[in-house]
Amino acid sequence: MLMAIDTIKKGTTKMKLPSIKKLRGEGGFTIIELLVVIAILAVLLAIVLVAINPGQHIEDSNNTKRQADVSAILSAVNQYSLQNDGAVPTGVTATAAPIGTDATATPAEIDICSDLVPEFIADIPRDPTVGSIDPASSATCTDATDYSTGYEISVENSRVTVASTEDSTITVTR
Repeated sequence: MLMAIDTIKKGTTKMKLPSIKKLRGEGGFTIIELLVVIAILAVLLAIVLVAINPGQHIEDSNNTKRQADVSAILSAVNQYSLQNDGAVPTGVTATAAPIGTDATATPAEIDICSDLVPEFIADIPRDPTVGSIDPASSATCTDATDYSTGYEISVENSRVTVASTEDSTITVTR
């Protein structure tokens, strides 16, 4: 007994089977459904980017490095002072001056490299965004003839202050 694919005879009643097309489904997603999903994903991405705020994280990491750098410079100057009967490196005065050797800088920069490196600090650190050296290398003052750190130093009443020239809130005094 042969049966047709879309009909089955059961007693006297004929039962119609769904066509293969309907079993597989027709098409996929409509353009409206796709646009709605894309819009929802875009809104979620925007919310995540605002919550994460990568610009603020970069700023925070730069400030953390600046804080560590000014503390390292100040510690090296304090060690220098202890070994030299309270004297500070040559050129450090009550007027805050940038650390470096850039001849075109205003005000004039103070070169403390020869006093501190390598005995008290491996190298003078530089600001992550401002400091520059010539020629470009990883070292600041040991491998370069001209360097600028992005930090400034001063001494008043035997208290040495090292500060960031980029962010005025980062300053350490001892």
